[in-house]
Amino acid sequence: MTEKDKMLAGMIYDANNDPALIAERLACKELCRDYNELRPGDTEARDALMRKILGEVGEGLLIEQPFYCDYGYNIHVGNNFSANFNLVILDEAPVTFGDNVFVAPNCGFYTAGHPIEASERNKGLEYARPISVGDNVWIGAGVSVLPGVTIGDNCVIGAGSVVVKDIPPYSLAVGNPCKVIKTIKH
Repeated sequence: MTEKDKMLAGMIYDANNDPALIAERLACKELCRDYNELRPGDTEARDALMRKILGEVGEGLLIEQPFYCDYGYNIHVGNNFSANFNLVILDEAPVTFGDNVFVAPNCGFYTAGHPIEASERNKGLEYARPISVGDNVWIGAGVSVLPGVTIGDNCVIGAGSVVVKDIPPYSLAVGNPCKVIKTIKH
């Protein structure tokens, strides 16, 4: 089993010493750099390059520059996706966004985690857990979403939140750690 196979299976894998994974990340970083250097008004080139970087993309895509990710192919975006400046997605596992998702500036979606034991962590070992964001979700500025989290449909996540566990549909959730403070009427 390759390190990539382990990564995609959610197992502990060696991210820092595997030549194949290093090469994939480097290729993606080159594409992200190309994207970030495009003129903002060159919307056709921006859209085409983003569709090359991401694994799956619906209609109505807007990701403001700069944008950063590790692999790209693990990112799946539905229709009418909009992300403001400084979006970071560490997509060692799948990161899936539904339709009508709006992401404010300076947000991060992080599927990668590391062992608690320093001896294991110092070897460059890590694991990855998928992140899923439902339909009709608004993520406020400066939100961090951690490995393995699912955010349900029709949620609002307040600015500055750190989402460490699942948020049920129709929730307004805020804080560090992020907690549901209100059910949204539907």
